[in-house]
Amino acid sequence: MIMKKLFLLLLSCYTAYAYADYAVALGDTPKYPPHFTHFDYVNPNAPKGGVAVFPMTGGFDSLNPFALKGEHEVGIAMLTLDTLMTQSEDEAFSVYGLIADDIRLSDDGLSVTFHINEQAKFHNGDPVLSQDIVFSYKTLTEDPATTPFYRLYWNGVKNITAVDSHTVRFDFKEKNSELHLILGQLPVFSHKSFPNGLKDGNAVPIGSGAYRLKRTANGRFSEFERDKHYWAKDLPSRKGMYNFDTIRFKYYLDETARVEALKAGEYDILEENVARLWARAYSDKVLKKNNFIRKSFPHHNNAGMQAFVLNLRRPALQDEVLRQALVLAFDFESVNRMSFYCLYRRDDSFFTNTELAAQGLPEKQELQILQSVKEHLPPDIFTTPPVSPPVIDPVKGVRPNLIKAKNLLLSAGYTYKDGVLIDKNGKKVELEFLTYTKAFERTTAKWRRDLQKIGITLNIRVTDAALFIKRMNDFDYDIVIANYSNSLSPGNEQFEYHSCVSAQTNSTRNYAGVCDAAIEKILPHFVSAQNRSELVAASRALDRVLRRKYIVVPNWYSSEIRMIYKKNFRQPETLPQQFHGIQWAIESWWIENNEQ
Repeated sequence: MIMKKLFLLLLSCYTAYAYADYAVALGDTPKYPPHFTHFDYVNPNAPKGGVAVFPMTGGFDSLNPFALKGEHEVGIAMLTLDTLMTQSEDEAFSVYGLIADDIRLSDDGLSVTFHINEQAKFHNGDPVLSQDIVFSYKTLTEDPATTPFYRLYWNGVKNITAVDSHTVRFDFKEKNSELHLILGQLPVFSHKSFPNGLKDGNAVPIGSGAYRLKRTANGRFSEFERDKHYWAKDLPSRKGMYNFDTIRFKYYLDETARVEALKAGEYDILEENVARLWARAYSDKVLKKNNFIRKSFPHHNNAGMQAFVLNLRRPALQDEVLRQALVLAFDFESVNRMSFYCLYRRDDSFFTNTELAAQGLPEKQELQILQSVKEHLPPDIFTTPPVSPPVIDPVKGVRPNLIKAKNLLLSAGYTYKDGVLIDKNGKKVELEFLTYTKAFERTTAKWRRDLQKIGITLNIRVTDAALFIKRMNDFDYDIVIANYSNSLSPGNEQFEYHSCVSAQTNSTRNYAGVCDAAIEKILPHFVSAQNRSELVAASRALDRVLRRKYIVVPNWYSSEIRMIYKKNFRQPETLPQQFHGIQWAIESWWIENNEQ
């Protein structure tokens, strides 16, 4: 479909970006040409129809996906809300037209203008207008009842202006290489949404997405109906997508209930993230009886960093030597063998599985960045490879690492009394690991035993989901498992993960409480990078510094997406470059002959 409005996007002679009115790529040229018909990783001829049922663990008590409080229903944000632009899943970071059919970055790089597709309309029949874009943006960044994520993510915006009924402009505080792209991720809802603000947890936004919310029940069930008159169904960025007539989410209290529900045939598609269950819970007999297929799909996602995060807001964990000892004491190899059936690999970077990870000695652009903050860095960061998690020898076991950890602690002034580690203030070292599931309790059992051998007491606290979320929002924990999710094109979100402002703001994703002078000066490189090589250099510099600080005990990741699904479900032959199982299935799969 040819976009109705075409603006000329001019480039200054020094910029490294390539622009087109229908799409923008960060540091590159968009892969798809102006009149492309569909993304390569979808089937444009996929039949529509049928019901797809997905399992979710837990429950929900809020239908408002933006409210800070409560456990949110997952489908409303995923299915009912379109964004200004949509991201291609087989490029590092390119966005294509959706609600906005044109994007124009100003010559000076200090503003971006979006033109709204005049065919775009909300589920109540109203056209999508500039006032809705302004309302959506201001609600997400100014309402005190929402998560601070959006306020931090778009912090570079100075103001937003409705130029006319179908044109909106964002002005920037300063030049920012990715801000115009991430503004394209703005979820758009009608200005008639949230009459009482985001504090109303049961307020459902009026969206314009491919599905409408049909019904929910008891915080355990939700159903969405495909909008057969969806305004964007023939756009190139939507062709071949959202093929199920009905999508249902069934929520189960725990993993045991979810596994038993599969045996009873209560749902159709499962993404299994628990290695133990993948290896043991689904016998060939059960799968055959219920017409299920079990299959793994390789991915090239940025695995980020899942880890035991050490909260530097706690006085005991402000000691780098203690943090290093905690890293040394974790025996991943044994845990992977005994609990995970060797299905995982070790996270070794905040950008695991990508070119963004630091490696070898710093050089070229990365070295320049690090030299600019040299006075805030330990000298060894320039002379040694980046810190990597220790590898446990299968013959010697973890004992050599425990001896090394103990010697480090003794040399730093710790002492022992009756086998208990005593810090420099005369207090025994006792920490708490906070979790909401017994699954993590099992995987930390060996770590706890090994820490005890060097005098450190690790208590495991399993709490309910509501209390866990509250304590996470308040940073009320010593150690917690968290995931630093990253894309192939990291940017503004790094400020929320690692800046001093986010460390001092509740409910952000600065889980470790990082506030560091060197990191503060590295972070702006993520929004000033003019090409891919500069972005890679910034990522490697940040990664090297973070790893040297020992703020996490790296966990594990899978290089495959593990799926179980009914035999009559199909997926495109071409896999996206980066994808997640449930979202991929919802967006791109279909049912053969619509037979259930």
